[in-house]
Amino acid sequence: MKRALALAAKGEGFVSPNPLVGAVLVKDGRIIGEGWHKQFGKPHAEVNAIDNSTESPEGATLYVTLEPCSHEGKTAPCSSLIIKSGISRVVSGMQDPNPLVNGKGLELLKSHGIDVTPDCLESECLKLNEVFCKYITTHEPFVVFKYAMTMDGKIATVDNASRWITGEESRKIVHRMRNRISSVMVGVDTVIYDDPLLNVRLKGRKCRSPLKIVADTCLRIPMDAKLLANEPHLCIIAATDRADRKKVLELRRRGAEVIICPVKDNHVDLGFLFRQLGKMEIDGILLEGGSTLAFSALKDGLVDKVVAFIAPKILGGASAPTPVGGEGIAVMEKALYLQRMSIHRVKGDLMVEGYLK
Repeated sequence: MKRALALAAKGEGFVSPNPLVGAVLVKDGRIIGEGWHKQFGKPHAEVNAIDNSTESPEGATLYVTLEPCSHEGKTAPCSSLIIKSGISRVVSGMQDPNPLVNGKGLELLKSHGIDVTPDCLESECLKLNEVFCKYITTHEPFVVFKYAMTMDGKIATVDNASRWITGEESRKIVHRMRNRISSVMVGVDTVIYDDPLLNVRLKGRKCRSPLKIVADTCLRIPMDAKLLANEPHLCIIAATDRADRKKVLELRRRGAEVIICPVKDNHVDLGFLFRQLGKMEIDGILLEGGSTLAFSALKDGLVDKVVAFIAPKILGGASAPTPVGGEGIAVMEKALYLQRMSIHRVKGDLMVEGYLK
């Protein structure tokens, strides 16, 4: 199952909004076939493992990170293929939360005499597909708030210089996150001050460009921003009716998508925006700043996970920016709590992960 999880991860960035799935066929203690879901709309992991098998899968055990599907989608149901192939045992990592499956795949296998062992390394399988699990059950994107800060909680100097807070290894992890999650989101101030590309830069690895989402209440985005110059067709600008109509039309003419959202607390209504993004099959959002946008998303209960990179540096400065701004929380008892915390060393930095309660 650990091997199947490693195979599943190879599909990162290419299967959304489908789940990441890996499969390993074992016969007489030998691996005879492996596969993973490589691309949305293409064959599933079980199909690839069976097709790649070096001998007949009859009597073999199939290890698969997710319950085999039992419904007709873009591909034929995997459960039917497993039954037809003569596989005698299936070890599944987790039950498929998709209402179209959700236990039906395993029950179908059992009804045909196949020995089924569920929930093998379930927690690892659930974490691998945490984006899929939320999206398939709520039709809203899984939101990860990511930031890098110094030991004293600063994301830039008093002069707004932010390159680089963390080391190269931490930045590589961020690019892998961008490759894995289907969209990256920032506030318009980040675009104005930093002019980021928000792309993926990983050497020696096949990557795809994520969608770039900009929260821009009054449509202040510069028309010469790098986001618009490089990949305008991958840009989604979330504005309100306060935006200049001519600028809306010009952005759309250039290929960017502009979503007009209601106003909430003088900003884009993020709840409305995220529901619209879910309808567009955007299953995940990597929220990278700025601090006002971060507070709005946290306050409205829209953030699922927080990933903080902490560098062993101190900047100081009362006016130096922090990861979360906005009006703040006045009462300690109302602080937002994180649970299921984990801490990893990334060379000189610390990477802290947690989930909103």
